[in-house]
Amino acid sequence: MDLLQAILLGILQGITEFLPVSSSGHLALARALIGQNLAPGITFEIVVHFGSFCSIVVYYRKMIADIITNLYKALTPASLKEGRFMKDESVRFSFFILLSMIPAMIVGFTLKDPIEQLFLNPFFVSIMLIVTGTILFSTRFVKNPEKEVDGIRALLMGVAQAMAIIPGISRSGSTISVGLFAGVNRNSVANFSFLMVLPVLAGAMILEVKEVAETGIQYAEVTALFAGFLASFLSGYLALSYLIKLLKREKFHYFAYYCWAVGIAGVFYFL
Repeated sequence: MDLLQAILLGILQGITEFLPVSSSGHLALARALIGQNLAPGITFEIVVHFGSFCSIVVYYRKMIADIITNLYKALTPASLKEGRFMKDESVRFSFFILLSMIPAMIVGFTLKDPIEQLFLNPFFVSIMLIVTGTILFSTRFVKNPEKEVDGIRALLMGVAQAMAIIPGISRSGSTISVGLFAGVNRNSVANFSFLMVLPVLAGAMILEVKEVAETGIQYAEVTALFAGFLASFLSGYLALSYLIKLLKREKFHYFAYYCWAVGIAGVFYFL
């Protein structure tokens, strides 16, 4: 992989990971268009996903630090003994994140092989992009949600995240849309949607690192890998900031038009 390709694929990963247009769908279509021989390897995918992971951590650094600090205080022996820890907001928030992971874990472990086959079908991916566009467009009818995330809403968003394992279904698009329809206010739904993916990304990277450990990394690849990481991190941070601004302005559904355009073009091209 040359330097320019690494940068372009890093930017593609960073932007589509956070904008509700399906990063997996775009990468699947890109591979179908440019040829499988030009597709990034497992090492590169780990690196660009790590770039996305870091962009979330940096963007939410204060909130994450507060959650960890408060969680540590709430889980002291005294707090546990008195049973006060479950009254702490950070403990409940962490519990909701763990709860939201369950559907994705079930789908990931039981349907891994069939889902991987779907990545090889660009026509199907194009159809799913049209579905994503429809989901996004439907959010324009949500009026002033005011609730906070609770156990039921976290689980519903977790189910949406599990469905987004299908290439072409946007993870951020589906989780935010389900959260909005469940009544979660726009600020909370964005925060939870992106923080809930951190454990999922971390878990996926750990599993992929095991494969890389067996093959190793060529010294010649280091420059391209670093360029891909940096491109993914910077583009991801900007995309995340942009999406949250649009969500607060109630313009989230605008991405539907893009998904429809790409999906319809893909349907005709790969028919």
